Amino acid sequence: MCPHHNGDSLPNDPSQMVGIDMSNGARTNGTAPAAKANGVNGHSNGTTAAAKSNDLQRRNPYAPRASDFLSNVSNFKIIESTLREGEQFANAFFDTKTKIAIAKALDAFGVDYIELTSPAASEQSRKDCEAICKLGLKAKILTHIRCHMDDARIAVETGVDGVDVVIGTSSFLREFSHGKDMTYITKTAIEVIEFVKSKGIEVRFSSEDSFRSDLVDLLSIYQTVDKIGVNRVGIADTVGCANPRQVYDLVRTLRGVVGCDIEIHLHNDTGMAIANAYTALEAGATHIDTSVLGIGERVGITPLGGLIACLYAANPEYVKSKYNLTQLREVENLVAEAVEVNVPFMNPITGYCAFTHKAGIHAKAILNNPSTYEILKPEDFGLTRYVSIGHRLTGWNAVKSRAEQLGLKLTDEEIKDATAKIKELADVRTQSMDDVDSLLRVYHSGIQSGELAVGQKEALDRLLRKHREEQMSRDSSVSRPASPSPIAA
Repeated sequence: MCPHHNGDSLPNDPSQMVGIDMSNGARTNGTAPAAKANGVNGHSNGTTAAAKSNDLQRRNPYAPRASDFLSNVSNFKIIESTLREGEQFANAFFDTKTKIAIAKALDAFGVDYIELTSPAASEQSRKDCEAICKLGLKAKILTHIRCHMDDARIAVETGVDGVDVVIGTSSFLREFSHGKDMTYITKTAIEVIEFVKSKGIEVRFSSEDSFRSDLVDLLSIYQTVDKIGVNRVGIADTVGCANPRQVYDLVRTLRGVVGCDIEIHLHNDTGMAIANAYTALEAGATHIDTSVLGIGERVGITPLGGLIACLYAANPEYVKSKYNLTQLREVENLVAEAVEVNVPFMNPITGYCAFTHKAGIHAKAILNNPSTYEILKPEDFGLTRYVSIGHRLTGWNAVKSRAEQLGLKLTDEEIKDATAKIKELADVRTQSMDDVDSLLRVYHSGIQSGELAVGQKEALDRLLRKHREEQMSRDSSVSRPASPSPIAA
């Protein structure tokens, strides 16, 4: 259970929290650590890196097991679909400038592929596709089309690196969407794939609504397109109905039938998208579709940040070497602003309370060793952990850390006495960081002057009352209008 599940609301301004840096397991002044550079340079010494990686695998209970010979948890590619699936989000409207900004941000983060809306969708979609292809990004640019020769002819002329072909295969879609049978689907798929391949670019074939399609139909068409040289086959949980066991079974079965790569596209209608994506990799999938903040049709698909958090927990060194993690917050803020939503408070990694610790027991352990209550290291994402202390759940260890940051020398007994007062006040209302700091300074001043000793509650109340009156007097004098100057006769 989250420690603040039934507690007071957390402050959403970092200035109201205690920032702590535990880079070397020692308490510091709370300054955020400089973000460490990520990238392939982290593996410059192959022998040392391999030794560290092996040691990590032994110590990390979330790492893939040696027996998972099909697992690609440490060998995957992300197909980032914010500019395709994300355009289907209810609030989304991306003009050309916004699309280019998002594409550049995703490229800076390090995604392997960027998927764009079909150029057959509209004239502006075609122009935007061509514009992004001309940016010279490191990521490969894909576009997503219907399994139709008209769409394919338009797509291959835009300059994309690959074309993602899709058609519905479930009985629902065959009857109520396109109205075609499996014979027609197979024949058309072969025609489109061979045409795209003739242009020297990548091609993926995906069924739609895979988990409600007949398994024999699926395996038959996947085998057919694999034999003619498709780069990837795709599985799509179009309605978000699949659970991890179903995903594992289908991907594992498909892995035994085709030799090409396997991509998976997972909707989040039942909240399973991240778990299903991880399970798909365990079963042998090679490519995962994501979107920033998970935006897409209905409640969207596998969120980029959530997937990164999950895979980081399994193999942090691999994820850090592959992606520029400090850019995640920037790309999420960019997309959130573009679609006029807030980054959710519970968002993995970048939610405002993702690295905020409130309960006293948690705070004490975090101050000693952050790994006690953190599976992700905030510094790897350019972020800082915080200990929230102005509430009834606070503990004296967290208050002591704040006093040290303020340069106030107090004994443990004095800290405990001050903490009791903070908890008393917080039973009435949550105390801001300014409130806590003022109390600690007043307490320290009282101890130093001899006006206060441990356990003298009335004396502390008197000092706090005096401080408030002096503050109100200062505020009043600042806000009082100046007397009008006399006017010369």
